[in-house]
Amino acid sequence: MTVEETREAKDRIRAAHRRRRASLTPGELEDAGAALAKHGAAWADSVTQGNASLVCAYLGVGGEPPTLALMKVLHDGGHRVLLPVCEPGREMKWVFWAPGTDLAPSSFAPILEPVGTRHEIEVAGDAAALFIPATAVDLAGSRVGQGGGYYDKFLGHLASAGKHIPLAAVIYDEELLPAGRIPVEEFDRPVPGVVLPSGFRDLARGF
Repeated sequence: MTVEETREAKDRIRAAHRRRRASLTPGELEDAGAALAKHGAAWADSVTQGNASLVCAYLGVGGEPPTLALMKVLHDGGHRVLLPVCEPGREMKWVFWAPGTDLAPSSFAPILEPVGTRHEIEVAGDAAALFIPATAVDLAGSRVGQGGGYYDKFLGHLASAGKHIPLAAVIYDEELLPAGRIPVEEFDRPVPGVVLPSGFRDLARGF
């Protein structure tokens, strides 16, 4: 498969799941958010061994899997929560979030970002757990993101710095696909686990 064919295949997967997401009702989103908060917080507690730690998350918007409830549970559990801010050149910086933190539309992506002091990767690199967005993940750990490439670049920076933070993508159950369904590009980074409304799946261990 050529690079162009790979990107076209990813675009088709991304578009199909975005259409399904757009059809979700407010009640379905609320139920998904509550379930993701429960299972996401349990996974974070498992990798931090129940210790209050630094956790990188993100705010799901629109039809994305809702993460606000998860962020609140993490904060209430004593974790310090970092959210990403998009910068030029597909780079990200990070801002500490707590309930009441002001949010503003990003200048570079269709997301809301926290307002506050922007920290470099050295701060985020000390996180004990990392939640990342996706539009689909297959059982081999291949991920389709939003198409901006921000997280692939960020994960590449972490790898170059020797940082190996436990991470999980947050998706709906319907977006976990059979192995091999998602084509892989050179810069793609595998996802070892996913948080779903139905629970956490450890893809690295196959369950």
